[in-house]
Amino acid sequence: MSTDAVLRELLVRQLDHWLPGALHRSRRATLALSYAGEPGTAEAALRVVAGFADRLRGRRLTVLVLAGGGPELPARLGAVEATLPTDVAVHVVPGDPARLPVVLKAAGAAGAPLLTVVDGAAPDPALLTATAGGRPAEVLLTATSSGTLRPALTAAGFPLVTEVELVPADGSPARLVAFGTGLDKSLEAFKEALWAADGSTGVRYRDPAGTLLDVAPHPEPGPLRRELLAELARSGPRTVTELRRHALTATAYRAADATDALAALLDSGTVARDPEHGRLGGDVLISAAPAGRSAD
Repeated sequence: MSTDAVLRELLVRQLDHWLPGALHRSRRATLALSYAGEPGTAEAALRVVAGFADRLRGRRLTVLVLAGGGPELPARLGAVEATLPTDVAVHVVPGDPARLPVVLKAAGAAGAPLLTVVDGAAPDPALLTATAGGRPAEVLLTATSSGTLRPALTAAGFPLVTEVELVPADGSPARLVAFGTGLDKSLEAFKEALWAADGSTGVRYRDPAGTLLDVAPHPEPGPLRRELLAELARSGPRTVTELRRHALTATAYRAADATDALAALLDSGTVARDPEHGRLGGDVLISAAPAGRSAD
């Protein structure tokens, strides 16, 4: 499976989470897809929307598809669009991602729930600022270049950002995927989508710390334990809540993985907790033990 297919699966799972919440919060919402990949991504997104037809009554969902493809794209989407309720407006707009700010403004996307997918574009500040205009706003951004997308997304106004690199086993180019949001539940949902992906695709994840991880429902815990210890060494004692947030934003792992890793570190005596007994709640303070053992 190519990275295109993995990204399509991530989008489908994120839409399953985003759309019910968006329809609950507001009578209108916008889904914007601007991509350089194959057009199956837009088809898959419209099929997810069709699955929520009963919840769309009395709501208005605008779907913007911005792509540089030829005339075959509207034809491919037409069959799926015919299954959508009249509450959904689909607009196929030719052009590259640089046009996204103008297209979002014309659609009146600001001030209501907005999920934007930008595939293969440079993290232009004007583009990212436009994607942050929703209330709430979320963006799924991909790039083929090396480096990090986190600073650009943070500067654009997304307080919660995470990223991971998709690394194909066949040696084809890796792709960096970043997700920006202001909602903890959305960030958790994105991480759940990452680890629910098909593990037999030949694509692995490279954690921001550089570790390659197999895709599995229960990822290898060793790298996370080492990263949590490194964070304690950098920052001093942290609460469980802070370490769970660190795992969500600075690693490929989920918050639940951090809780499991902390429990293992406590059992091994590698870290200490205050208070010493009781439930491992969010306000429990974790510190590195004076003579801790290996985190592996």
